[in-house]
Amino acid sequence: MIGATNQGKSVMETMLAVEQGAANGQSSGSGGKFLTFTLGNEEYGVPVLKVREIIKVMDITQVPQVPEYVLGVINLRGKVIPVIDLRRKFGFPAMEHTERTCIIVVDVDLPAMRVMMGVVVDAVSEVLNVTDAEIEETPEFGGRATTAYLLGLAKVKDSVKILLDLDRVLGSDGQIGTHAS
Repeated sequence: MIGATNQGKSVMETMLAVEQGAANGQSSGSGGKFLTFTLGNEEYGVPVLKVREIIKVMDITQVPQVPEYVLGVINLRGKVIPVIDLRRKFGFPAMEHTERTCIIVVDVDLPAMRVMMGVVVDAVSEVLNVTDAEIEETPEFGGRATTAYLLGLAKVKDSVKILLDLDRVLGSDGQIGTHAS
């Protein structure tokens, strides 16, 4: 939410850091700048170059016959964009929105085109500069688990941040993390 603070930074300050990272030409490769956010107790990160803006949750128009993780669409300054609940996409239980819940508007490269989508997250944390040395490859979990949607795991500040490949997360059908039967 605009004006909400986290770790001493408002969302506006975090978004300014996102814009500065994009202006500095940070790539979406291994290392670089990542916007971090929380879902439940875990922290995730997405490359700042994928982020267009962060907005507070607004009225979402429901669309019939879409998967449960698609909340609907919003009108963002005259452009209609789909909104995805990342909790539901990952198979987590839905939660009521709080004052910290927000929508991260991102660019997603789908096979046919580039589209703008909104992603609902519990809270935006900060922009982190992650070096290549801080990124571990995703371990193999075996069985039915798939990790193709992960860029890697960042070991930063005595914690692990899960770095997401948004193109794969948002470009896939169904829940993420298991192979189709």
